[in-house]
Amino acid sequence: PPAMLRDEDTEADFQRFLRRVDDVTNLLQGLKSPDSAVQEKAIAETEKRLREQEASREEEEEEESRTTVNRTLINTSVRAFPSEIKAGLNGFLAALEKDAKARAQRRRRNEQLANALKEQGNEAFRAGDFALAIQRYSEGLEKLRDKQELYTNRAQAYLKLHEYEKAISDCEWALKCNKSCLKAYFLLGKAHLALQHFSEARQCYEKMLQIDPQKENLVKACVSEARLEEKRLREEQRAQRELQAGSGAALPVQELLQSISSPGHDIPYYTGAARLLAGAVSSRTGQTFFRTNNGFSILRNETVRGAFCAESRSPAEVELCVSLLLLWRAACAGNEENQRLLLAQPEVGAQLPELLSCGTAQIQRETLALISLYSEHENGRRLLGRQDLSRWLQILMAFVKCTDARADSAMNILSDLSGEKRFQTQCRAMFSTAVLPLFTQLLVCARQEQQAALARALAVLGSLCADVVLRAQLAQSRECWQACLELLDGCPDASPGASPGASPGYQQCVFAALGLMMNLLLESNGTIQDFAVPISGRCLALLNHQDGRIVTRATGVLSRALAASPSAVEEVLRGGVVKKMLKFLKAGGQLTAGYAIRTLSICTRSSRRAQQELLEGDRRLQVLLRLL
Repeated sequence: PPAMLRDEDTEADFQRFLRRVDDVTNLLQGLKSPDSAVQEKAIAETEKRLREQEASREEEEEEESRTTVNRTLINTSVRAFPSEIKAGLNGFLAALEKDAKARAQRRRRNEQLANALKEQGNEAFRAGDFALAIQRYSEGLEKLRDKQELYTNRAQAYLKLHEYEKAISDCEWALKCNKSCLKAYFLLGKAHLALQHFSEARQCYEKMLQIDPQKENLVKACVSEARLEEKRLREEQRAQRELQAGSGAALPVQELLQSISSPGHDIPYYTGAARLLAGAVSSRTGQTFFRTNNGFSILRNETVRGAFCAESRSPAEVELCVSLLLLWRAACAGNEENQRLLLAQPEVGAQLPELLSCGTAQIQRETLALISLYSEHENGRRLLGRQDLSRWLQILMAFVKCTDARADSAMNILSDLSGEKRFQTQCRAMFSTAVLPLFTQLLVCARQEQQAALARALAVLGSLCADVVLRAQLAQSRECWQACLELLDGCPDASPGASPGASPGYQQCVFAALGLMMNLLLESNGTIQDFAVPISGRCLALLNHQDGRIVTRATGVLSRALAASPSAVEEVLRGGVVKKMLKFLKAGGQLTAGYAIRTLSICTRSSRRAQQELLEGDRRLQVLLRLL
């Protein structure tokens, strides 16, 4: 069809058309130019075109009438008749203007039709009818063949139907219409990747980054996808060569997969097969054979799936479930393609939170170890982010109560995930109803919990405050602020034997709690105003602590809490805050000094007493001037 523009003749015709449009535009600009030299040159070019047009028309008339009259003898010198030149020029310009208006009108009409067909194509695409979408986009291109959106939309539909060569052609045409079209380069890269043209795919993605540097994250994900696909292909080609060379690695994997997939056996039989298979897939080649022999489909076996998905398990089912987790760990360790395929199994993604909360320590340990394979690298976190993680924060935080390695494993995973935007967004759903009550309970019972794990949980909540919705929910919670204050009450100082709060683990909790409070004080609400006085009082007391890190953070919290309440300013002035801040300015580190300056600024702005104390403590403002 004409809209497809596939053959070279049609493309050449299209290019000639565009050049003629440019020539006529330049000619019109020259005729209207105020520069007489430019105008004279344009007139000469116009005369030439008029002669060529007249000669062409006479040739056509001669051909039609088949006469031998030579009309070129008439008016051989156009310049001899200026009035005729002017008349011809005016007629030429009038014809051009009329033609331009007619073309513009036709284009507007065609553009309206093309837009309507594009919307019909978009509706078909959204409904999953990609063939109909292609038909509508093609009809739109028949109306307007230089509309870039129709090419890119049709290319996207071709991709859905795995017609990659056609998608590439459409993307190339879109780039002829708009050489900076990001969508065209994106889809072109996808099409080349599907055809395993890895170098071409990377070039497309790099071009996207050149056009728009703000698309760095998207380009990074695309390049990573291309890298993984190329790596997968190389691994499978190497495994195939080893198989053809008679390598014995493939045979046990194939036999064991057949054993674990065959129905009719008891649970111990499948447990043993899974354990043996875990040993056979520990190498890179073994992992590849596991993947290429449909190893991730073993949950199709009803007995195996039943043990993995059961709400309550017998001891034998627990062993089988643990064996499956060990097998998947072996198959996925360091293998991103296998990790992707495992989470692509619907039962696995849905069952992971259930396994974490099942109450069986052995299953929980192996599940945490499996999830850690993902959370410790960027691509794995991206894969986890595609799962439903709305319950994960609550479930993983509950492991703080555990006295074994599960607490540390759970906090490692949370630390890895807390900076991921998708994880933060998913945490919003159950944050106020499930996470906050658990968190405040952990803080209140800080002396009874695993304090190192609790400190890490506090740090995780501090990281999650990067999400403004989560931060606002935490900052409005009176229970959260009260629990934080009770935690600070347990750490008056760090002198030997002073109190249980002096233990290193408890001090870690206090340090992390102060960091969380600093983040929460970025908010401004009624709850913070109500708690500003006790927050300031606790932090003032911590300024005498022997741990410099705690002193610095206490000063930081103070510098933010005071702005919320004039009463808090009066409270700390009675406690000698000006003298303490001057001390930090003289001998403290750069960060502490910055917080001290902010604290003094707030106090002196609202209190005459603070101004007098500052002048008395810093004659001629020598300390402040030295800082400048």
